[in-house]
Amino acid sequence: MAERLVFLTGHLARARLDKVLSGLGETEFSWEIIDIGVKVAALMTEEIIKRRLKLPAASDRVILPGRYRGDLDRLTRHFNVPFVRGPDEVADLPGFLGRAGQPPDLSRHDMRIFAEIVDAPMLSIAGLLARAQALADAGADVIDLGCLPETAFPLLSEAVRALKAEGLAVSVDSASVEELRIGAEAGADYLLSLTEETLPLAFDHPAVPVLIPSIPGDLESLGRAIEMAQKRGIAFIADPVLDPIHFGFAASLGRFIEARRRWPDIELLMGTGNLTELTDADSSGVTAMLAGLCSELGIGNVLTVHVSPHTVRTIEEHDVARRVMFAARADGALPRDYHPGLLQVHDRKPYAASLDDIAALAADVRDANFRIMTAEDGIHIFNSKGHAVARDAFELFPGLGVENDGAHAFYLGAELMKAEIAWRLGKRYAQDEPLAWGVAAPEPEADRTRLAEAGHTLKAKGKKEGE
Repeated sequence: MAERLVFLTGHLARARLDKVLSGLGETEFSWEIIDIGVKVAALMTEEIIKRRLKLPAASDRVILPGRYRGDLDRLTRHFNVPFVRGPDEVADLPGFLGRAGQPPDLSRHDMRIFAEIVDAPMLSIAGLLARAQALADAGADVIDLGCLPETAFPLLSEAVRALKAEGLAVSVDSASVEELRIGAEAGADYLLSLTEETLPLAFDHPAVPVLIPSIPGDLESLGRAIEMAQKRGIAFIADPVLDPIHFGFAASLGRFIEARRRWPDIELLMGTGNLTELTDADSSGVTAMLAGLCSELGIGNVLTVHVSPHTVRTIEEHDVARRVMFAARADGALPRDYHPGLLQVHDRKPYAASLDDIAALAADVRDANFRIMTAEDGIHIFNSKGHAVARDAFELFPGLGVENDGAHAFYLGAELMKAEIAWRLGKRYAQDEPLAWGVAAPEPEADRTRLAEAGHTLKAKGKKEGE
């Protein structure tokens, strides 16, 4: 039987919720909306729900608004039905419900992230450990110690052992056979990058070699190295090498496709830094494209690097991308509506409410507190005294009547400018909430079991805008 979902909401959101759910058409689940009897859905409390909610028979799951502040486990135990938080905005329900009424499962992936510390020889052991832990926390699976040409790395052996002692997987990346040997003897898990000439180094150590062509762009020499490793029966990873745009990029894509055709079962690695680092474009989009290519070709390893300031979140971007691509591939679907982490500058659904929705909300307001929203036509601000729309936040100030109220004026100025930025970029705006920049600027983790603390204006005035 189809799963039966119950959506709890308040008066103001009921019509919008019904419209969004009805717009899903035929679904793999049935649904029912219950108005819990409060004006704003986010203001429902655990006590109100327990007192007022009469669940229909055979309910399988109850979906609460994302901004609900309360303990879901207590509600689950009380009603003996699972209670879960949905998205913050009604407009995001289709993505949240996914393809079978469940949020997308992003717990799985099949891609290993190597994170290179490019200046490893210049760092102390303490500095290396701190950098490595930050990379691991961001999602890196292997810490790659990048050795520099004509630069001594006297602490290489100690660095490998120290990282291993912390439970981290380690690779050593060097053009020097001697440095690779030192890294292997110290216990490195991977060696980057060996050719058919230098591969014998790996025969005497358990470290997994990453093989590259001995001549740039030459798959034949890569093939000979692969054959040597296979004959010796050692594990290895092959890297046909991704080149920068205008320096062989298109041809290098062809090499990866051809490598997968020739060797359908071997492990491959792609170094994405030649695109993310060497292209003046937001790295999240570049990463998504390369992760999609890896997903299609079964490339299970990527080597990332962060040197340019614009790639500061490259590990986090690769981590989101590998999970999204895995889930989309498993679903046989496009990589859309799985996670907003790579939508950093623009949003696919920038407006949480339509013009009609905003007009209905404005008509229902009975107090003097200002509500701020955005829509296709600009920034909306309204209360019981009026409703104004503008595309420039400064145009709205003369009509607000807060010239003699510094705290209130500051609050409205900050919110209106945030709303203007969101409107101009095509981003989602929600009053009293920070703008969402995906993994480019992670938000502080919120405790959804407690009501939000008073904001600056509330503390100053004893009330909060938007409630």
